[in-house]
Amino acid sequence: MQDSDPTNIDVSKPITQVTSKLESWLDALINMIPNMLVAIILFIAFLLLAKLIKKLFNKIFKKSSDNKAVENLLSTIIYYLIIGLGLFIILGILKLDKAVTSLLAGIGVLGLALGFAFQDIAANFVSGIILAFRKPFVIGDIVKIEGFMGTVTRTNLRVTVVQTFQGQEVYIPNKEVLSNPIINYTVLGERRIDLTVGISYGDDLDKVQELVIEAIKNIEGVIRKDDIIFSYKEFGDSSINFDIKYWFKYPGDYSFFDMRSNAIMAIKSAFDKSDITIPFPIRTLDFGVKGGEKLSDMKLGNGGDTSES
Repeated sequence: MQDSDPTNIDVSKPITQVTSKLESWLDALINMIPNMLVAIILFIAFLLLAKLIKKLFNKIFKKSSDNKAVENLLSTIIYYLIIGLGLFIILGILKLDKAVTSLLAGIGVLGLALGFAFQDIAANFVSGIILAFRKPFVIGDIVKIEGFMGTVTRTNLRVTVVQTFQGQEVYIPNKEVLSNPIINYTVLGERRIDLTVGISYGDDLDKVQELVIEAIKNIEGVIRKDDIIFSYKEFGDSSINFDIKYWFKYPGDYSFFDMRSNAIMAIKSAFDKSDITIPFPIRTLDFGVKGGEKLSDMKLGNGGDTSES
């Protein structure tokens, strides 16, 4: 039996296998050259198509909304979706089907995980897009949302910013804006003020009505003067109460507080000139408590001393 010599190792077989493998790869590469050329042409075509559709989308979007942030975001999403679609088609042409399947599965799992992790952010994002198209308000409008009233200063895909009349900025999530009532005081260009006033039981009701309506009509800034509503409301404890409702341009030269204050002063001035009384509540105090002494029976004197001097 002869001992094997380690210097006489046969390396021809591994070399042959490597060479054969390289030759098979080279043949596959040569066979794929037409597909690769087609893939390159398709990639360039999808790049041009994505740019063209992005420009077309921007033109259409500008006709329905002036929200630049939403426009940029949506156009970018459309651009990359078209590029992604092109890549999937190119991978299929290159017969990389398994890679396409694995990539789609990975995107699905990732999307599901991100959906659970960022559901509030996603909800605000989608709400921001819907608000951009519906446009219930624009920058500069006076609105009331979630109890906060003020001027809309800016919006983005996450929040709507309202500056209140007290000087604070309120950041309201777009999801809350979309799911709650929005009062827009600007869109119609006018606003109504309702005032409740009381007069004494001894005054002439017809005369009061005439005086109040005339006083409101003479206030600068009042509009729709034929639509002023005057109505007696109730018999109060010490007065007959009425409502006066009138309109003014809003927003305009005068604020809500100015127009309300001017009306109160005009009504008070008209009542003073015509001797109309605005009564105040009357309270009767009864000291006749059980076990005590009635006020009418008490003898009052200086320092509580009831003796004669």
